[in-house]
Amino acid sequence: MVFITGASSGIGAALARYYASHGAILGLAARRSEALQALAAELGTVCHCYPLDVSDAAALATAGADFLARAGVPDVVIANAGVSVGTLTGEAEDLPAFRRVFEINVLGMVHTFHPFVAAMQRARRGRLVGIASVAGVRGLPGAGAYSASKAAAIAYLESLRVELQGSGIKVVTLAPGYIATPMTEKNPYPMPFLMPVDKAVASMARHIERGSRFAVMPWQMGIVAAAMKFLPRALYDRLASRAGRKPRGTLR
Repeated sequence: MVFITGASSGIGAALARYYASHGAILGLAARRSEALQALAAELGTVCHCYPLDVSDAAALATAGADFLARAGVPDVVIANAGVSVGTLTGEAEDLPAFRRVFEINVLGMVHTFHPFVAAMQRARRGRLVGIASVAGVRGLPGAGAYSASKAAAIAYLESLRVELQGSGIKVVTLAPGYIATPMTEKNPYPMPFLMPVDKAVASMARHIERGSRFAVMPWQMGIVAAAMKFLPRALYDRLASRAGRKPRGTLR
């Protein structure tokens, strides 16, 4: 059994297709009800659909309880829902976007895991998987909300991993680079090592099965991320100032 948020498109939909092809019973959560139902109809496996916003803790608690009652304790829970938009701290109209990005990318992850932790602890098994990003390794210009939210997600997942050590639950942090999805197709700048979503998901599934603590895909971006982490700040500032910037926009 696998429960996935942000399941209606992109990485979430590709993960749903992957696990459906392996016969898993799925719990699929996303805001877009019609897209969610259309995906479930094509998968050919048992799907329980939950149209919801991950920023709504009560909605996820209800969905989690329903999935536990209908399908049992999941083997894997994937907190995949996420949003990205360019933001500038000096622009007052961007402040709601900062809040919204954190509500979805960070609190949404907490809301996703919360309904399942106690049941998984009793069963002494399972995987809690958070989709972070290499953008959380160092701050990117014009992406303060997104970079900070993914850095927070990485730190939260590390805290949770240590907290649950010895419980039988594995906490897996996945940090994709550029993956070919609707989220990245709007980026108006070069995306090194752009990875097809199906190939990325196959890599993710391998790491989930192994219970990897932290993994970056593709592997080339993992090398870049490691190098970025240890660059002196002055050098990083010079290099990052030349990076492309995601367009600003409105999040609902």
